[in-house]
Amino acid sequence: MHFASDNTSPVPPQVLEALIEVNHGYAMPYGADPTMTDVRDAIRKAFEAPEAAVYLVATGTAANALALACLCPPWATVYCHPQAHIEEDECAAPEFYTGGAKLTLVGGDDARMDPAALERALAFTARAGVHNVQKGALSITNATEAGAVYAPADVAALAAIARAHGLPVHMDGARFANALVSAGCTPAEMTWKAGVDVLSFGGTKNGLMGVEAVVLFDPARAWEFELRRKRGGHLFSKHRYLSAQMAAYLRDDLWLKLAARANDAAARLSTGIAALEGARLLHPTQANAVFAAWPRAGHVRAQAAGAQYYFWPMDQSLEGPGDAALSARLVCSWCTTDDEIDYFLSLLAD
Repeated sequence: MHFASDNTSPVPPQVLEALIEVNHGYAMPYGADPTMTDVRDAIRKAFEAPEAAVYLVATGTAANALALACLCPPWATVYCHPQAHIEEDECAAPEFYTGGAKLTLVGGDDARMDPAALERALAFTARAGVHNVQKGALSITNATEAGAVYAPADVAALAAIARAHGLPVHMDGARFANALVSAGCTPAEMTWKAGVDVLSFGGTKNGLMGVEAVVLFDPARAWEFELRRKRGGHLFSKHRYLSAQMAAYLRDDLWLKLAARANDAAARLSTGIAALEGARLLHPTQANAVFAAWPRAGHVRAQAAGAQYYFWPMDQSLEGPGDAALSARLVCSWCTTDDEIDYFLSLLAD
């Protein structure tokens, strides 16, 4: 019963097999390996973006921070939701890599940015000219940190506001595959066709050992990204091991199949929890994360049986009245099983 995060899951056998396959002989370093050519071609094809520049890094934090550094100068600000990963979980890496750019927090339900709130934030920015931080970039997280999904029309609405103010748009797609499967659209419709300039295309949270792609739909930004990646210490010499993971991920739509499994598992878990007495969902379950509250007694039983998940917020305790509701985040992965979910639900209902 492992629901702490999707990055706790094992690696699919197809990815391990690809790593073994690439581990023969010699290959040119720093992304000049032939497998990287296959990755670049596959991503360009999937996104209907034949001119896109594609690069690999090992972490989502690096992908986000390096991408934003190419979009936002040090004297400007990145608009993001208060629950965005770049705000809550990246130890000021975006600020570090941009050379000091600020983050301006724009609220909205279910960790989705509200367009009207974005308009207000933009109107307030740089009101005193040179004395203020300037408008820099917009960052959208899809799927959000609350498990919700921006449909292409939602992305387009925010991107249109950003574009009207001269801002480029970044999408944090650590769980992009989960969002895409949920929305039932194409990668192009979710990104550049909706106004996204740069995508952090996640792999680690959807089964990979450790690789993320940065997709720059405007190739004019490519050289700057290359320089920033090298300067920031994220250009791998034995790059073929990153390439092999991403190549296996994209082959035969494995990335979409893994995400669909995780989303289906979360839907089953969400439905089961919602049916329990004294339980309620805190956010809609649209991707692979479930946010819910249920009586403390159920938490005690589940955790005593070895269930792993996070209280949300984390400063809650198993000590106290059994009927008091405690809230939690549960994340399903590509290998979460029905049996695992059903056993967990039986513990909550006991």
